[in-house]
Amino acid sequence: QVQLVESGGGLVQAGGSLRLSCVASGSIFSINTMGWYRQTPGTERELVATITSGGSTNSADSVKGRFTISRDAAKNTVYLQMNSLKPEDTAVYYCNAILALKNDGSWYQYWGQGNQVTVSS
Repeated sequence: QVQLVESGGGLVQAGGSLRLSCVASGSIFSINTMGWYRQTPGTERELVATITSGGSTNSADSVKGRFTISRDAAKNTVYLQMNSLKPEDTAVYYCNAILALKNDGSWYQYWGQGNQVTVSS
């Protein structure tokens, strides 16, 4: 059983910072990409940022220059440092991982439970 457990969300004033963490645990053979997505009521879940096992990153234009994704491969952990937060960053943030359970070429996508981030104006 694989679990992604997130932490670090909460309430912050505009201009402030938060750091999200996500730890993947369970019978994991290898993790390819880890990342963060976010969703507000009535909207589609959207990409925030991803990072590959090789360290390549991708992020939404709306967060470039403000959010930084990083990863500790030894700990199966991904972080999202969010600076200069804006009210429009308010959402439920979901951790995502694409991983293999065995060395058989099969990859699976897992999601965390979601973590509320609220930015007040």
